[in-house]
Amino acid sequence: MPDLTPTFIFVLEIDSVEMGSFRKCAGIESETETIEYKEATKEGRMIIRKVPGAMKWSDITLERRIDETTSLWEWRKQVIEGDIDGARRNGAIVCKNSKQEEVARWEFTSGWPSKWTGADFDAGSNDIATEKVVITHEGLVRA
Repeated sequence: MPDLTPTFIFVLEIDSVEMGSFRKCAGIESETETIEYKEATKEGRMIIRKVPGAMKWSDITLERRIDETTSLWEWRKQVIEGDIDGARRNGAIVCKNSKQEEVARWEFTSGWPSKWTGADFDAGSNDIATEKVVITHEGLVRA
């Protein structure tokens, strides 16, 4: 019987190692650019033809509660220090249900953390401190 609980967790795997779990994930998408050109028909009418162009992928944004782990920050630090080639990794976003069973997997190629955002701290607020990481990559497939 499938798990009907609407609670999902998104796990970031880098080189087959779990880097952390996240409550929010955005940017799992790909798009093909559309190229338009004009063409004359046999009757002499002008029509617009559309053909596929280059593929492009959105950046992946993951958000989670801040904890004691520093793996995301260490990965981001490689980019800050200029080691872009060393920071490029293959990875996956794995969607798990409330029973921790894998529901879906998207694998990305040559990903690197292009942005990391820490928490906004407000002592008078009841909000949970979160961190966000944005992963820029060169390809995404549903595995």
